[in-house]
Amino acid sequence: MISAAVRPFALALFRGRADPPPVRSGRFTAPRVPRRLSVLLPFQRVHLALVADLLLAYTLYGSTLGELESWNLESRLPVDDSLLHLPALAVSLPLGLRDRLPLAAWRTALVLLPAYLFVMVAIRPEGSIPYTMPFVLAYTLVLYSVAVRCARPVTFAVWVVSVLGMVLIDTVSMPIGAVVVTVTVLFGHNVRIRRSATARLAEEERRTQLALGARLVLEERARIARELHDVVAHHMSVIAIQAEAVPMTAAGDAARLEAGLAEIRALSLEALAELRQVLGVLRDEEGRTDTAPQPGLDRIDELAANARSAGLTVRVERSGPLDGLPPAAGLSAYRIVQESLSNAMRHAPGAAVTLVLTRDGDRLRLRVANGPGTSPGGAPGAGQGLVGMRERAALLGGTLQAGPVTGGGYEVTATLPIAASEGPS
Repeated sequence: MISAAVRPFALALFRGRADPPPVRSGRFTAPRVPRRLSVLLPFQRVHLALVADLLLAYTLYGSTLGELESWNLESRLPVDDSLLHLPALAVSLPLGLRDRLPLAAWRTALVLLPAYLFVMVAIRPEGSIPYTMPFVLAYTLVLYSVAVRCARPVTFAVWVVSVLGMVLIDTVSMPIGAVVVTVTVLFGHNVRIRRSATARLAEEERRTQLALGARLVLEERARIARELHDVVAHHMSVIAIQAEAVPMTAAGDAARLEAGLAEIRALSLEALAELRQVLGVLRDEEGRTDTAPQPGLDRIDELAANARSAGLTVRVERSGPLDGLPPAAGLSAYRIVQESLSNAMRHAPGAAVTLVLTRDGDRLRLRVANGPGTSPGGAPGAGQGLVGMRERAALLGGTLQAGPVTGGGYEVTATLPIAASEGPS
């Protein structure tokens, strides 16, 4: 208990250190000097607050020394003129130190206080208080720096020592002095609290910006991964099925084999083109986005043709005006159809697929249904395709349902708002 009470005073008088000075935006940059003269100007930037303190310390030193010399001439017990520099130092030296070392400045004032009082008691006029205005100003500025830059226990200890010192030195001026010291300390501590709150707020804003940036990066990665999955899953499925079917359908006919390989090559080039389009923004060092048009419902027939070449029987039905859709809705509808046909190729080879596109007012309805396959399909995947389709519909404010149907087969239905999808995809 006793040690906890004594510790703030030990920190204030001996071991404590103040916080570093705040970062200041206003700076005066010294002019360039020749290299041979750089020893005369070892610094390149000077803080205006430090310059102001040094100028004020010099001014107070001169004014205090002049006032003491006039008092010394009129005193009945004059002191040696060399001693008059001690009170002047007691006023100016702490003021010159307060910007960089506020606690050291306060300790310096305490150390020089006995010499200051010795001279003042000897030569001051009768009835005057033992403090000059320069001393009050300098000590007040030092107290303010301590309150702004030191922790609350240290500031409290400095306040207690200051008030007790005034009680021991002069009880007459003590009430006014205590008010001045208290107001100065409270004001400085309030500034410290506000600076700390501002610093915490700035740190929170920085962390929020970092978190927002990280979230945007994750969203962009998820979008790119979704695009890559749609492109790779569809085209690779078609290419794999074509590569397996072409040798059997060619049956040794070189022309048919060449035509099948040419179709596989065309599908591969199309897949590469879409991959370049998706990854173009990542490869561009200047951050420019790819301006190539994104696929939409105008390319649905290409998807159906690719699926037919892979062995599916695809029937496309359209209802309502499907031209002029917003890019976001068109791209999402294209990717949903693409993923649905890819799933049918993988899990129901040779199946009959019905693709229905209907525009109902401000909504676009999709239905992709396939029957059972004519041969066993591949093993179930990880389900990322269905997750991607649901995400695409949800981003536009739409809905998507997918699941098996009675009698075998699978059905995907989606409803995409058109008016709400005017933004970028």
